Amino acid sequence: MPALPVVTTLPVVIVLAAGRGERFLASGGTAHKLDTLLDGKAVLSHTLAAVHASGLPWHLVRPEGGTGGMGESIAMGVQATAEAAGWLILPGDLPLVQAITLQRVAQALAEQTIIVPRFHQQQGHPVGFGRHYFHTLASLQGDVGAAAIVREARVSGNVQDLSVADDGIVRDVDTRADLDLAQDLLRTRRLQIDPYTR
Repeated sequence: MPALPVVTTLPVVIVLAAGRGERFLASGGTAHKLDTLLDGKAVLSHTLAAVHASGLPWHLVRPEGGTGGMGESIAMGVQATAEAAGWLILPGDLPLVQAITLQRVAQALAEQTIIVPRFHQQQGHPVGFGRHYFHTLASLQGDVGAAAIVREARVSGNVQDLSVADDGIVRDVDTRADLDLAQDLLRTRRLQIDPYTR
């Protein structure tokens, strides 16, 4: 087994954006869900804005020809950032996720731990993986994601659940109805910040 590269001090956010979005198209969408406008900008742009605001390094997985599935996408991202201290796996269709959530997952991460954020007991993303999981993540194939890795690590006591006040971790955009709900939630957030917004 080859030696691991020199490690940086921060985990990298791996943004997964290679899926075909077939459920969204089947629900009446007219474009790829990540490119569909939400409050005036693409769904993926909202997700990336949160990543930028977190201050964490990041890597976007969106090859022109797509990938063979989520497992392959994760492996590509991890292989491309092999020097990272860990990885936060973030699907690109979570436009409401908050930067502070990314920061909290990153801060809780240790080499041999997995951090699973939860909103009202509902598991969400990004799931954080410590450096220890490099080879396992980099070996994923096809459409099999990292859920089995999390299950195995939980048995050995290496999973930490992190409660967050961020419903954005579970608000993925898979259908037109999800997009409409995200629009309503964004408007609610704006009203909470500025009650005079109309």
